[in-house]
Amino acid sequence: MEPGEAAQPLEALAGESYLYLSTTGRVTGRVHEVEIWFAMEDGTAYLLSGGGDASDWVRNLRAHPACLVRLAGRRFDATARVVEEGTPEDRRARELLYAKYQPGYSGDLASWRDSALVVALRPA
Repeated sequence: MEPGEAAQPLEALAGESYLYLSTTGRVTGRVHEVEIWFAMEDGTAYLLSGGGDASDWVRNLRAHPACLVRLAGRRFDATARVVEEGTPEDRRARELLYAKYQPGYSGDLASWRDSALVVALRPA
């Protein structure tokens, strides 16, 4: 796939509520799928891990960055990376997720937005 080729289809799905992320287990090698909130910008899907590095899906991605994204019935191979904290990309991802989910959420997501670990998924 050419750079940006999968970005267009992903951008068209940015309004979906959930993304399904399949990772390879770092110990078992088995596939694990999680349903997770996401935000999209420039062909990159951003996720926030409230559990930080302790979340199994984050630990799996650190060991095996190649993953599978399922979104609105479509599947995309992707590569994951943890976004460096305090960078413009980190701040933007937090803003995007907060803006997408806070209006429909009954609680306050500010603490989650400010403390979670940002992970970026880019189509392969």
